[in-house]
Amino acid sequence: MTSLLIRNGHLIDPGAGVDAPKDILLKDGRVAEIAGPGKLKPANGAGTDVQILDASGLTVAPGLIDIHVHLREPGQAYKETIATGTAAAAAGGFTAVAAMPNTTPVNDSPEVTRWMLAPERGACVRVYPIGAATRGSKGEALNDFAAMKSAGVVAVTDDGHPILKDSVMRETLAAAARVGLSVIQHAEDTRMTQGASMNAGPTAFKLGLRGMPPEAESSLVERDIRLVTELRDARVHLHVAHTSTAAAVAAVRKARRNGLRVTCEVAPHHFLLTEEYVGQYNTNAKMNPPLRSAADRDAMIEAILDGVVDAIATDHAPHATHEKEVEFENAPNGITGLETALGLCLRWLHKEWKLPLGRVLSLLSAQPAALLGLKGRGTLTVGSFADVVVFDPKAEWTYHAKDTRSRAHNTPFDGWTMQGKVRWTISEGRIAYASPEPQ
Repeated sequence: MTSLLIRNGHLIDPGAGVDAPKDILLKDGRVAEIAGPGKLKPANGAGTDVQILDASGLTVAPGLIDIHVHLREPGQAYKETIATGTAAAAAGGFTAVAAMPNTTPVNDSPEVTRWMLAPERGACVRVYPIGAATRGSKGEALNDFAAMKSAGVVAVTDDGHPILKDSVMRETLAAAARVGLSVIQHAEDTRMTQGASMNAGPTAFKLGLRGMPPEAESSLVERDIRLVTELRDARVHLHVAHTSTAAAVAAVRKARRNGLRVTCEVAPHHFLLTEEYVGQYNTNAKMNPPLRSAADRDAMIEAILDGVVDAIATDHAPHATHEKEVEFENAPNGITGLETALGLCLRWLHKEWKLPLGRVLSLLSAQPAALLGLKGRGTLTVGSFADVVVFDPKAEWTYHAKDTRSRAHNTPFDGWTMQGKVRWTISEGRIAYASPEPQ
């Protein structure tokens, strides 16, 4: 097996507290050795072929981990496949993605989970399926969490079909805790949002669209936190997906102060865009949760900077072009995000808002790995998986949706200037993506 020696790079491994020039030897899918510049010789490959990557002037970091993606298989391959979605992930620096269960059929069984993980799917980075909490994601009968975990599921959620019944959500939290799985909630009281297509506010009023009140999100987060409190079980882990409102973040902050195991994620579009980006019914600015007010957007930034947010997740939601080219109210929710997340985080969180690079990378690697208990991921200590992203932190570049590796082009970030160009993505010791040589 070919070994990889990454030379002359600057290693930033937040989980291990490393921020220094280092060379790294990758062998048999694992990190074999780490040493100061020039101290690792190709001969250390012990008889195997050693490929050398020169990372001069580049940052070397643990491969990024996205805990919220939609890969659309099984059943919706015209939007995306596991092969195309993971190719987009690799191009964005991601070496692991957690796939939501809103497939056709819903991933509510070990059989669907195993189908997703089969080599025939052609994944070029690691896929971690997230299982449906209830049968068919209908919010009634719980699935067999132990059997699904044995098949490879790393968490449970009903994703875009939030669990509204208190009794079912309480049972879900307790049952998942017993087998060591996190519960991810798409916090939306759908009784408040029926027929709504964007955030409730002046833009919705101007466009004549029904709006989703922020309370639809925050009230469900508060309800779920109350259930966690009542359960009095330290094993219970509630994770709030794609948090988008100031009130929801405030509820998570309070829960943490009270010692509860409650975590949250924020997507780049929710810390960068506001409801005004809907403009004249731009369906590439339609997602759920919707783009919110400037005050909510600012609250997301503050929560990231002060450490309340545990992870940046893309909520990568590919759709076919024809599905988005319809009236705003009829268009599906969601945008792609795997190829733009790192560039947007480096451009805005790091360069503009001065969040240290190590903390940005931690939100994209070490912390997501910890949230889902992904052992050997999110760090580059000796013995961990050889999941690496090598990028030029100073390179500015422009994202063009037409060049995507995804099947979908539904993004509001087409033409945006990004910071930090991925040069190589290495998944378990194998180069999953190599950018063209800079001109």
